[in-house]
Amino acid sequence: MDAVRVALLREVLAGTEWLGATRRFAGVLRGSVVSYGGGLLLVGTPRYEPWHLAAHLVDEAAWSGTPELAPTLVRHEAQPSDPAHLAVGLGRLAAARRGETLLVVAPAVPDAPLLERVHDARRAGATVLALGPGDGDLAAMAHESLAVPDGPDLDLDTVQHLVSAAAGENALPAPRTRHRFRDRLSRLTDHLTAPPPARW
Repeated sequence: MDAVRVALLREVLAGTEWLGATRRFAGVLRGSVVSYGGGLLLVGTPRYEPWHLAAHLVDEAAWSGTPELAPTLVRHEAQPSDPAHLAVGLGRLAAARRGETLLVVAPAVPDAPLLERVHDARRAGATVLALGPGDGDLAAMAHESLAVPDGPDLDLDTVQHLVSAAAGENALPAPRTRHRFRDRLSRLTDHLTAPPPARW
């Protein structure tokens, strides 16, 4: 989903609680990873891998100048032969520590083994965020969760688009200083006053 479609979707959802809810959740996500300098782990369920959200967060990280938003996608069936960005398995959750953020995306209540790993990551100090069902153990153990109803009006994929777009927008722009302007002006002056290249 591109920026134009996200804008249209926001227009359709204007006046509902969804815009505010996704922006608040995205603000918590961004604040968590930026505060600690990165370390965003993204995991789904055995039947649902949020690779699409991972790709959007990588794009938002680049566009917003917030590299901390680029996640590590943790996969249930990762193989050593997979490309590096797809080869991170569930063992990475056991290594999660304070300062890292774990975002769990689940269309249904996760199974017990995943919940145990998420609980262990939280106990080790990781910040746990959850997108999915609003009840159950995952929502209870998450520091922040955004409940996505199972209905035709708004689905989990659409909410992920809204969250990733808002996470990139919430990034503060880099401060503009006189030094940057002076540096650009100096380079331009050097270019314009440089002698022409020698011709043989």
